[in-house]
This record gives sequence, structure tokens and C-alpha cells, in this order.
Amino acid sequence: MFNTGKFVGKTVLITGASRGIGKEIALKLANDGANIVVAAKTATAHPKLPGTIYTAAEEIEKAGGKALPCIVDVRDEASVKASVDEAVKKFGGIDILVNNASAISLTDTESTEMKRYDLMHSINTRGTYLMTKTCLPYLKSGKNPHVLNISPPLLMEPRWFANHVAYTMAKYGMSMCVLGQHEEFKPHGIAVNALWPLTAIWTAAMEMLSDKGGEAGSRKPAIMADAAYAVLSKNSRDFTGNFLIDEDILKAEGVTDFERYACVPGAPLMPDFFIPSGTYDHKFSTGATFGKKKVAHEAGVIEEEIKQTFESAKRLLNGDIVKKTGFVYQFILKDPVTKSERFITLDLKNGDGEIIDNQSCHKPDVKFTLAPEHFAPLFSGKLRPTTALMTKKLKISGDMPGAMKLESLLRKFTEGKL
Repeated sequence: MFNTGKFVGKTVLITGASRGIGKEIALKLANDGANIVVAAKTATAHPKLPGTIYTAAEEIEKAGGKALPCIVDVRDEASVKASVDEAVKKFGGIDILVNNASAISLTDTESTEMKRYDLMHSINTRGTYLMTKTCLPYLKSGKNPHVLNISPPLLMEPRWFANHVAYTMAKYGMSMCVLGQHEEFKPHGIAVNALWPLTAIWTAAMEMLSDKGGEAGSRKPAIMADAAYAVLSKNSRDFTGNFLIDEDILKAEGVTDFERYACVPGAPLMPDFFIPSGTYDHKFSTGATFGKKKVAHEAGVIEEEIKQTFESAKRLLNGDIVKKTGFVYQFILKDPVTKSERFITLDLKNGDGEIIDNQSCHKPDVKFTLAPEHFAPLFSGKLRPTTALMTKKLKISGDMPGAMKLESLLRKFTEGKL
């Protein structure tokens, strides 16, 4: 999407703007000549995540904007107030707020420490609310004022809560701010909208979380920046209270080429969390194995595939891989017709590893529940665990980062890199 110059001279405060989606939005608006307040905690480089508020500010200036790097902890009221005061002092006001800062822990109830729960709720929900509240007096006098939360549609589906209820609650809190504040702020002409990606977005944080796996199914942060640009260009009095998906908003703007956003053009896309059922399923089917099957698998064929997969999986077993992985996985093959269950355990945590058939593991770190016909495609790489989860072909419980690590491991295995 082309820049139009609409944001020249406008002041935009973006939380979490030192890297990833936040920085990409900042650079997009900077190309128009916007004033960008880089509000983030990272003042010194992280050992695994590149970028600081100062390196981001430098890039923004080079792109044509003006930058104000601010060390901000969105959990701290004094820190937030100081950054807003500094922005107003330097640029004269605030026209746009992008609440992008977020914390994530994809863990179930038993595995979620309360300090991690508190962190997610303090940053995601409370941080969004606090920053919006603090900016509000200046947004009231802003030019075409907008608040944009990088948060998902409010889908009350159990699958989005069951595996990581603490994270979902915290992320939905950001969206609930949209639901309430868009109506509250209408008399002031302030738009409040939510924007969420259809697919996984490949950022440094995503790379770290997935153990460097999944880039091929992801899109670049540029798609979110272009979508944000389109949303923030709308008349704030008319366009408010929307829960938007990046691809949808860009299609409405006339964009037709989405391959340019792909990290690996032509690769099957991996859906993000919190995507509505049915509407987008066709985008994530990548073959007859887990799409609409032309011919149903017979039980004997499925059993042979499982046996072959079982033998192939044994090649994963060695002390080095066990040391790098550190998880016990249990696959529960549940027949949709007979309702019978078969347990396969892949131990990549102890000794040199082990794979066991027809025996339930006492306490696995991660459980995968799926139909028998999907077990072989899961190991062969034809069916990505994340895609299967989003399209309801797989249920995951337990340690979600552990599940993502297995996805990375299987990808390397099928590519012959192990």
C-alpha cells in the first residue's frame, strides 16, 4: 500500500515500537513525515532480540520522520505519564496512539506462574488502559484522533482459552478496551479500533519463541503496517469500534497481491491465534491429506502409515536432540467413529529418547489429540501442528512453547537438517 502523505506532522505514540510490528508501523508512518514517539522498555540491546528505542528512532529519522525515544514501562503510571508529557512538550500534542506492547506465555493453568499471569495482565490489559487514559486529554484535541490496539476479535470459543487461558484473558482485555472505549469516546470524535493478523507474523520474538521454525508459513510485519496505515487514514468519527483482520482491511483498500508479504512466497500459510472458524479455513488447507479428501483412508492404510512414521521417528532419538528439546510428547490418536484412543509417547527429555506405542504416559509435557489419519502427515511435514490447531484438526494441551519446539524439530527433520 502506497504512502499518501496523510500523516505528515502528526504525532503518533506507539508502545513496543523498538522492534517487530510496532517498529514497522512506526517506519510506515515515518515515510509520510510523522512524529513518532518510540515508547518501549528496551534501552540496551537484548542478547536474543535485536533493536532498542534508540536504533528504532534512528531508522525512523532516516525514513523521513521525527523520533522521540522514550524509556517506558507501561505497567508504571509515572513512567507512562512522563512519556506522554515529554511527547506533548516536544511535538505539541498527540494525534494517534497505537497500543502494541504485549507479553505472552502460552501455558495452561497449572504451568502458569502467578508472576507470569500478573506480567501479561499488567502489560496487555492494564498497560493498554493506562496509556489510553493518559493520552486521552490530548487525543481530544488531536487531528483525526485514533487509538489502535493490536489485539484480536473477541471470539468466545473454548479452543482459544483451553490451552492458554491466562494469555487469552490478558489479550482479550485489550480488545475489551476497544469495545467500551470506542463508544465512550464517540462524542470526542476519537476512533478506537483493533487490528489483528490473519497469519503468523515473522518477528525476532516469533523466531525466538518457535526455536527459529515457522518462517516459511509466516508473513512479514509490513502487512500489519500497511493495514494500520489504512485504518489510521479513516475518518475517526465514522470508522470506530471495529475488530479488523489485516488482509481484510487491505482487500477493502484494493490490495490484491499478498504474496509480497510472504516470508517465503508460495509456502502454505500458518494461521494466527484467534481467527474465526470457517471464514478463513480455505486459506490454510494445503493438500488432500487434511483438506477435503477425495478418497477416505482405509484403516489398513492408516495403520501402515503410522508404522512407517513410528520407524522414522526413531531416527529422532539421540542424546543431542534430547538435550536440545527437553520435552515429553504424548499423541492421543482418537478415532472419530469408534471413539477408541491410542497413545503414542515421544520422550525427547530423558536419556537418549524413546518412542512408545499403546502406552499412556503418566505426565507428558505436551499432549496432542488428533485423528489417526493425521498422525503421519504431522510427522512428514504435510500438516503443520499450528495449522492443524487453528483448523480444529488437532488439540494441544500443556506447554505451548514445547509444542512449537516440536514443530521446529519436525520441520528440520523433514528437510533433512537433522
